[in-house]
Amino acid sequence: MEREPSLNVLGGTLETCSNDPVTGFFRNGCCDTGPMDQGSHTVCAVMTAEFLALSKYLGNDLSTPRPEFGFAGLNPGDQWCLCAGRFLQAHDEGAAPKVRLSSTHQRALDIVPLDVLAQYALDAA
Repeated sequence: MEREPSLNVLGGTLETCSNDPVTGFFRNGCCDTGPMDQGSHTVCAVMTAEFLALSKYLGNDLSTPRPEFGFAGLNPGDQWCLCAGRFLQAHDEGAAPKVRLSSTHQRALDIVPLDVLAQYALDAA
């Protein structure tokens, strides 16, 4: 039995966020989520130096390579599925990255209001 496609925050089919680097809680390139994804890795964001510095400061170093986990480290311009709560925190701190709404899972709306996401959208809301 096939499962229904995931939906994005605009109500359409969830689009791929990134396959280079491969992102997503399930490492399928999409910001899909499920019961095991306690962090709600649902926001497709385009990394900035400012956001990467904030994330590192807050204890989640996304820029340092961790070859033992198959993680090359992120650079500005890379797209990555962020935890919705971390995105909201970055918004509150004035360091939120841009987002791709078509690749952001609708479950992000459980944590981040659409009008907040739309402020950083690279695609139309």
